[in-house]
Amino acid sequence: MSDKRQKDQLWLAFGEETRSEAPQSPCEGSETLAAKRISESPANHEQLMEEVCERDNCLQAYKRARSNKGSPGIDGMTVEQLPGYLKEHWPAIREQLLRGTYKPQPVKRVEIPKPDGGVLQLGIPTVLDRMVQQAVMQVLQSRWDAKFSEHSHGFRPGLSAHQAVAKAQKYIAEGRRWVVDLDLEKFFDRVNHNKLMAAIAHRVADKRMLQLIRAFLTAGVMENGLVGPVDEGTPQGGPLSPLLSNLVLDELDRELERRKHCFVRYADDCNIYVRSRRAGERVKRSITGFITRRLKLKVNEAKSAMARPVERKFLGFSFTNARDPKRRIAAKAIVRFKQKVRELTAGLGGYVSSG
Repeated sequence: MSDKRQKDQLWLAFGEETRSEAPQSPCEGSETLAAKRISESPANHEQLMEEVCERDNCLQAYKRARSNKGSPGIDGMTVEQLPGYLKEHWPAIREQLLRGTYKPQPVKRVEIPKPDGGVLQLGIPTVLDRMVQQAVMQVLQSRWDAKFSEHSHGFRPGLSAHQAVAKAQKYIAEGRRWVVDLDLEKFFDRVNHNKLMAAIAHRVADKRMLQLIRAFLTAGVMENGLVGPVDEGTPQGGPLSPLLSNLVLDELDRELERRKHCFVRYADDCNIYVRSRRAGERVKRSITGFITRRLKLKVNEAKSAMARPVERKFLGFSFTNARDPKRRIAAKAIVRFKQKVRELTAGLGGYVSSG
């Protein structure tokens, strides 16, 4: 399908409606549909779902879903097929979202091998659910992001992994030559739903939004043709998961700030920099307890450590032990890079030195 045809179909699907105005129905007199929905809304003081369904927001969500590409979900629909589907079904989908009755489909379980062993479990939503999640994420992120900690760098507009590494390097240069490197065990799979929903409800009054997010969390997982229930976790693979993970770990950020620690967090990778081994051991023990008791999460003791920064890696980088520390690519990252080059050049006569 041509880009022009897709654009025309999306324009027809999303129409001209905005948050404040909607087409009138002849049988409704002077009262607009939008006004009627507001009067019937379960949270008429906050109209988040109206913002989610705005034409410009939905167009932006579709464009992002299209640029991310990705494989189909359990229904087999591709990103290229979505405009035609929306042209026919968007009015009904929009009505379900505004009434709080939209039902996401289960996600498709996909396993990706990790470079250092094991597998990464993804939950791939349908293309339609990905677009809806993206539309929701855009509305919520515009409200929440400015209130997140300045020490949180993952999945946030205007922030990057390179900035996180630079901040870590600055802490080391200032004399904090010990790092508490915390690894949260299967973080995305073990987020407590009740605790997460309580944190969202503290920020969101629109009950339809709360119902929709809960529905995404509990939609279920299809694996080997069977759909199983989900009672914890925010499956990686959907656009909403990174924002929700930052919300969960914002409580950790605030606790570390309250204790005046120097730290950097990128998603579930958190490094705390201290001046002595004794301080590091104390911080590791105390923060591990906080994560277990308050966040209902588990620290992976085998992968976590209190050590010199030169002995650890952070976002693919390590640091030298010099007075003015320099960053360097971590050894494991170099091994993964060489392996990737070998895979790409296999059968082409290419050769990559193992030295």
